Amino acid sequence: MLGGVVILVILIYILRLFSLQFMNDDFKKNADSNAFLKRIQFPARGSISDRNGKLLVYNQPSYDIMVVINEMENLDTLGLCQSLGIEMDWFLRRMNEIKDRNRNPGYSRYTQQLFMSQLSGEEFSNFQEKLFRFPGFYIQKRSIRQYTNDHAAHILGDVGEVSPSDIEEDEYYQSGDYIGKQGVERSYEKQLRGVKGSEILLRDARGRIKGRYQNGKLDQAPIPGKNLTLSIDLELQALGERLMKGKLGSIVAIEPSTGEILCMVSSPTYDPHLMVGRQRGKNHNLLSQDPMKPLLNRAISGRYPPGSTFKTSQALTFLQEGVISPTGTAYPCSHGFHLGRLTVGCHGHAAPLPLIPAIATSCNGYFCWGLYHMMANRKKYPTVQDAMTTWKDYMVSMGFGYKLGIDLPGENRGMIPNAQYYDKAYKGSWNGVTIISISIGQGEVCLTPLQIANLGATIANRGYYITPHVVKDVQGEPLDSAYTQRHYTKVDPANYNYVVEGMRHAVTGGTCRAANTSMYEVCGKTGTAQNRGHDHSVFMGFAPRTNPKIAVAVYVENGGFGAVYGVPIGALIMEQFINGKLSEASEAKARDFENRKISYGTSAR
Repeated sequence: MLGGVVILVILIYILRLFSLQFMNDDFKKNADSNAFLKRIQFPARGSISDRNGKLLVYNQPSYDIMVVINEMENLDTLGLCQSLGIEMDWFLRRMNEIKDRNRNPGYSRYTQQLFMSQLSGEEFSNFQEKLFRFPGFYIQKRSIRQYTNDHAAHILGDVGEVSPSDIEEDEYYQSGDYIGKQGVERSYEKQLRGVKGSEILLRDARGRIKGRYQNGKLDQAPIPGKNLTLSIDLELQALGERLMKGKLGSIVAIEPSTGEILCMVSSPTYDPHLMVGRQRGKNHNLLSQDPMKPLLNRAISGRYPPGSTFKTSQALTFLQEGVISPTGTAYPCSHGFHLGRLTVGCHGHAAPLPLIPAIATSCNGYFCWGLYHMMANRKKYPTVQDAMTTWKDYMVSMGFGYKLGIDLPGENRGMIPNAQYYDKAYKGSWNGVTIISISIGQGEVCLTPLQIANLGATIANRGYYITPHVVKDVQGEPLDSAYTQRHYTKVDPANYNYVVEGMRHAVTGGTCRAANTSMYEVCGKTGTAQNRGHDHSVFMGFAPRTNPKIAVAVYVENGGFGAVYGVPIGALIMEQFINGKLSEASEAKARDFENRKISYGTSAR
């Protein structure tokens, strides 16, 4: 028994020694922290410029206060708080946050932890003089983002402190690091952030820095982040934001041949400078509580009925499926579509009429009849579900119903109903009349302004689109192939010519006359999207007609008819990009729209 006890004790000691030497590194960390100080060297974050090389985002020096908990001996806490201008309650709360492993998964009492971030140059100078009085505290230089102007906040995004989930998802980060939170700062985080470096400093027995360990042989220099060139035109973006002041909605402009986004306006917007410095959290909270939702990127996250802009997609589907012929099919419209007790109203115009005038006058009756005949055709589609599935497949091929894949976070997929949706809603008993409103972009159909603009780009290209994107170039690496490939729709290019003709007639003598100009041929389509309150004003178009340079969508919530806000704003955007400036008359119009306000009251979404 005595022998067994001795052997057991020896085994316990061996296991404990093994644990201390191989399984637990606390003593090693403690020894290393006494002899060395490993200081992280943060890389410069990549800068961001517009398509013409105008700088949008750059870095400026900032200073963080770091703390090593294990070295906080005989700390003059009151003196520290007075030196930094903080309250004792804040100090105690911050220390608890640092030690909380749920909020700070990488916590170690032997390594540097972030105590306070983003000191200004003046704050840094004042504190540096007193630093020797506070053992365990260090100053670490890094950089923060700065902006050259107050535009494009939703595109650029912002940078903030990492969350616990960020640290868990990527071992690159530790508590106190910064990460892109929104916009391209988020979607291109790995390219922008660069690679951290480090330097190892040697300390004496009293913790004083004696120099670099082995003359810096083990130091690693940081690798700067890559610079981004955006596809947006800063002047065009600024004009769009001017035109949308006092309004809710969005403007999206795309270069059809490349899919590059030329401007993306979400209104209301905010000044990106609010997201810099220690006041970022407070400002973000204030913006998030604003009932007008300035943080919401309506261009990619807003879901809206597209209204009559959607009729172009219906015309293309009906042509391809043989439901209509370009000139031979004429439908009646006696102030709308009438079938039994159902009426879908329409404004007064000549009737019956074929496709091109129907697009030009935005005839509701024409497109209602087209959808009705497609859904009722039992020779081609055995059931209404088969017809609906065919219709849905066309819509998906045009970029609806799913995310387009823009290189920004927060994109909404919109809504394109399918047969299963209606089977569930109507218990299998439905037909073309039941769903007639989708033919004119109402009912269950919802698109984002980005998808409406992409429809314009697809028509401009006569049948294909390239996934819209806001980054034109990443320094030192090719653009993702997802933003260079063409996506062809299910419609033959020849059928697009008829829709283009109809959109051209809409500008020369139809609902888009306010966009007509002698400088180039504009093609357009209005939309007046019905709403619980005042109707939304919508425009989708492109120019010039041949070799188009720009496709644009304008969506003004509660703006009324498409011709009231959508068309003139879209025309100004096209003129600015194609000509590089506005004429004197157009500039006067721009000032007028800048000063127009729409009252939203409690209906703001």
